[in-house]
Amino acid sequence: MENNIPEKTRKYRWFIFIVLSTAYFFVYFHRLSFPVVANDIAREFNTTGGILGLLGSLYFYCYAFMQLPAGLLSDSIGPRKSVSSFLLIAAVGSIIFGYAPTIEVAFIGRFMVGLGVSMVFIPTMKILSQWFVTREFAMMAGILNAVGGIGVLAATWFLALMAEKLGWRVSFQIIGISTIAIAGFAWSVVRDRPQDKGWPPITEIDIKKGDAATVKENIPLLAGMRSVVSEKYFWPIAFWFFLNCGVFFSFGGLWGGPYLMHVYDMTKEESGMVLSMIAWGMILGSPFLGILSDKILKSRKKPFIICNLILVMELVFLYVFPAGMPKFVLYIWFFIFAISASAIVVVGFTMTKELFPVEIAGTSVGTVNLFPFLGGAVFMPFLGKVLDSYSKTEVGGYSTEAYTSVFLILLISSVISLICTLFMKETYK
Repeated sequence: MENNIPEKTRKYRWFIFIVLSTAYFFVYFHRLSFPVVANDIAREFNTTGGILGLLGSLYFYCYAFMQLPAGLLSDSIGPRKSVSSFLLIAAVGSIIFGYAPTIEVAFIGRFMVGLGVSMVFIPTMKILSQWFVTREFAMMAGILNAVGGIGVLAATWFLALMAEKLGWRVSFQIIGISTIAIAGFAWSVVRDRPQDKGWPPITEIDIKKGDAATVKENIPLLAGMRSVVSEKYFWPIAFWFFLNCGVFFSFGGLWGGPYLMHVYDMTKEESGMVLSMIAWGMILGSPFLGILSDKILKSRKKPFIICNLILVMELVFLYVFPAGMPKFVLYIWFFIFAISASAIVVVGFTMTKELFPVEIAGTSVGTVNLFPFLGGAVFMPFLGKVLDSYSKTEVGGYSTEAYTSVFLILLISSVISLICTLFMKETYK
């Protein structure tokens, strides 16, 4: 299919993708860096599990709140302007977080980071829909999520090394400065669509291949919103995102690190190595699931059901065996956890896009993207409260019994999310 795309368009869109995927690297870095430094922050600011959970979840509250505006801004002022300006906010927030003298200032920095990086994914998906044909979308979303996995790898492994050598404060200051550079590249390189370079639109190729029936007029923002929220098949996807990503973000993005340190007595670096399997699961699993959906199963719904069944079985296993597992089993568990709970979202966003016209791709994906981060925002502090309800161990950690209660909550949530997959509409054409 690439042979039908002009060479200059084919080459330039990869420059755009590299810049935006680098920005997405930092989105995931900030998203899952918190468990690595959680113990340091708790010790330095002398805070409780509930406050720590709230600080970790603040990113997700901001991210969830901004998803609808992100979609509307992407469909109105354009993705390039949205990404560039908000990346600067994230950069300043990261620097403030690194310098924070008090927990209150740390909250401000974390808020700005969440606000800034919230405007990367939706504009990127909008741009992909304009620079890549329909049949390439799931694969490109998978590659993008794999780059996010590299960000997780940096957050869980490289950050652990940086924090050990330089301290967590300097590490976040360096990340903030790097983000400023990415914002500059986004402004200078990224273009919203081929027409902005004077080139023909990709939709013409879609039409020739039968992937798009017509080129429609622009849909007003409010009309697009009504179209999204009134679609009955939108809601099973939305509820699935809330529950599934609530499970992933709360455990993989916060409490997984303390769990390994408290129950298995691991060091920060050892727990970071185990948590790095989340990154490898995303790096390998995301493009694989995109190809599985596009080329092998030729289905969006089937990968959902398969991955959710695997997630349920994993959480049953963890609930039954909360302690005493060999380290290699933990590596395998977190790798599969990342595929079944995180990599699968690439199919979810593809399904959401396919439910609606491409003209409201930003609005539809932005609306559904509210729910995963709302799930993280709710689950993180809630699980912190559950852990705080148990007495701490002599060394100040949480007991195996406390984590077992957390695993039961995650298991129940995964079962409900599995039920949601049964009500989804097959959108593969």
